[in-house]
Amino acid sequence: MTIRIEPREPRVSPRSLPPLPSSTAASPEDAIAKKQARDRRDGLIRGVTSIQEMREAIRRAGRDLPAISAVPRIGVLDATAFRTRAAEGLPFVITGLVGKWPLSILTPQTLRERFGDLHVRARVGDYVNTAFAPDRAMRDMSLLAYLELVADNTQDLPPYLGNLELRELNTLCYWPAYFKKMGPPRFWLGPAGTVTPLHCDYDDNIFAQIWGAKRVFLSPPHHDEFLYTHEANAVLFGSPFNPEAPDFEKFPLARQATMIECIMQPGELLYVPAGWYHQVRSLTFSLSANRWARALPLALNGDVSLKAG
Repeated sequence: MTIRIEPREPRVSPRSLPPLPSSTAASPEDAIAKKQARDRRDGLIRGVTSIQEMREAIRRAGRDLPAISAVPRIGVLDATAFRTRAAEGLPFVITGLVGKWPLSILTPQTLRERFGDLHVRARVGDYVNTAFAPDRAMRDMSLLAYLELVADNTQDLPPYLGNLELRELNTLCYWPAYFKKMGPPRFWLGPAGTVTPLHCDYDDNIFAQIWGAKRVFLSPPHHDEFLYTHEANAVLFGSPFNPEAPDFEKFPLARQATMIECIMQPGELLYVPAGWYHQVRSLTFSLSANRWARALPLALNGDVSLKAG
C-alpha cells in the first residue's frame, strides 16, 4: 500500500521570494539605464572599477593556464592554502569536508517531515532553453508540494529547485571561510535529469555536493570564443552549446573548446574559478549548495589596476 502525504499550505515567512518576472517590456533607454546601474552596483559589490575590465582580465589570464584533462581531488585545505591553490586559476575538488555537515546525514524523508512547509520556487517547463531569459517559467509552492510534483512527474526534464536561499537548511551547513566576502548560500534540489545549462559566473564559486551525484562539464574562460556566448547580465554569460549532446553542425567552433568532465560525489566541494564555463546535471536525486565570492577573483592575484578606490 502506498501512503501519500497531502501537500500543506506553505508557511508564511517574513522572507518572501522575489516577485516573478514581469512580461511588461521596458523601453530601450530604460533597459540601458537599468543595465548600467546594475553594472555599477556589481562593481561596487566586488570592489572593482569595471566589471567589463575584470571579465577581460579573467579571459587574458585564462590563456596562460596549463591544459588539464581532469579535475584533481585533494584533502581539506585551510583558508590560506585554499587561496594559494585557487590563485592558480584551475578548478579542483576538496574531499572530507562537506560530508561532516549535519545536512549531509539527513534524508529526503527528513525534508518532507521537517521542512515540507518551506516556500520554494520551482523551475518548470523547458527551463534549459529559457535558462537566461527574464520570463523563464517558474511556479511557487511548498517544498512538500514540489516533492510530490517530482514523484508524479513523467517528463524528460523534471521540475527543479535551483538557486534558492533556504536559511532553514543553511543552519545545517558549516561553510569554510575561504573568501573574505561571500554571497548567501544557494540550494539546488532535484531528481536525476535536472540540468543547469552551460554558463559562466564571473565570481569565484564553491559548490558543495551534499546528496547524490552530479556530472559537471567545465571549460576555461578564454574558450568563450568557441561557445557562442550571450550576456544574461554583467557577471553571468550563457551558451547554447550542450557538451552532453554536441551539435557541431550548428556550433562548429565548439570543436575547439576544451570540455573537462567531473563527476561530483556526496561530500565533495568543487572550486569553480571565476569565468569558467560549467554545465551541471543530476545523475541521481541530488541536493547541492553553492556560494559565490564577492571580490576580485583569486586568479587575478590582487591586480591593483582593477581595484576600486
